[in-house]
Amino acid sequence: MNKCALFAAFAGSLFWALATPAQAGPVTEKLLKGEALILAHREASLPFSFVDESKQPVGYAVDLCMKVAEIVRQQLGLKQLPVRYKLVNSTTRIETIRSHQADLECGSTTNTPERRQLVAFTVPHYIASARILVRADSTAQDMFDFSGKRLVGTRNTTGLARAKQANQQQALRINILEVVDDPKGVEMVEKKEADGFIMDDIVLQALLATRPDPSQLKVVGKPLTVEPLAIMLPKDDPEFKKLVDEAMKQLIRTREAHALYHQWFTQPKLPGHVSLAWPMPAMLREFWKHPSDMVPF
Repeated sequence: MNKCALFAAFAGSLFWALATPAQAGPVTEKLLKGEALILAHREASLPFSFVDESKQPVGYAVDLCMKVAEIVRQQLGLKQLPVRYKLVNSTTRIETIRSHQADLECGSTTNTPERRQLVAFTVPHYIASARILVRADSTAQDMFDFSGKRLVGTRNTTGLARAKQANQQQALRINILEVVDDPKGVEMVEKKEADGFIMDDIVLQALLATRPDPSQLKVVGKPLTVEPLAIMLPKDDPEFKKLVDEAMKQLIRTREAHALYHQWFTQPKLPGHVSLAWPMPAMLREFWKHPSDMVPF
C-alpha cells in the first residue's frame, strides 16, 4: 500500500472513530434522553435512609445521592435531571438495582465480593462493624453467650450471615430468627421475643437512641465484621459508574461529604430531634484520604 492510500485509510478510520459516539450504558442513555434518575431508599435504616413524618425519604445516604445526582447532571451537560424515589427493603434492594428498577440505592448496603457479582458499588460512605443489641440486664458479651438462646437478624444482611456461619461452624446451638426490617429486631428484644439483635453498630446506635427508653437496651461485644457501606448501582453501565465514582470523590475532596456526616451523626437530625453524637470513625477518616471503590475488607 502506498503512502497516499495508507493516509486515506487512516483518515477514514479516524473519521468514523470521531463520528461514532461511545455506546452509552442503559442508565446513562436514559438520562441523556431526559428520563428520571430513580433513587432506591429504605424505610427505617437510620441515619442512612428512612422516611420522615411527611413520608419523604431522608438521611445521610439520601443526601449523598442527591448531591451525586447534581454532579452527574452537570457532567452530562443536562439542563435538568428529574429524580424519583423507590422504596426497598433488605430483601428487595439488590434485585431492584440489578434489574434496573432503580439506578442508585441510597442506604446502608455492605460492599461484598458476593454482591459485586450482581451489582456495583461506589466509594464507601461509612465503615461499620456488626455487633449485638441486648437488654440492659443481659450478661451476654459475644456470640458464644447466645448458645441455646434466640438471636435475631435482618434478612439478607451480612450480620445475619455472620451469625449463621458461626452457628454452623462452631456448633453454637443458637436459635437464629429473621425479620424483614431493623426496627422489628429491636422490638423483639424489648418484648423478650429474642435475646439479641445482630446488626451494623451504627444502625443499632441510631435505633437505640430513638427508642422511648434507651436505658433498657445496650450494644455489646467486639466488632464481628468490617462493613464498607456504599451506594449501590447497576453493574452493566461502566460509564455511569465512572460518573458516580468521580462525584463521590469530588464530594469527599471538597469536604461536602464530611459536612453531611457531621449533620447526620453529630446533630439532632434523627426522629424526635435526637443526636447520635457519633464522631467519624478513624477507619473511615483514613479511607477517605485516598477514596476508592476498591475495598480491602
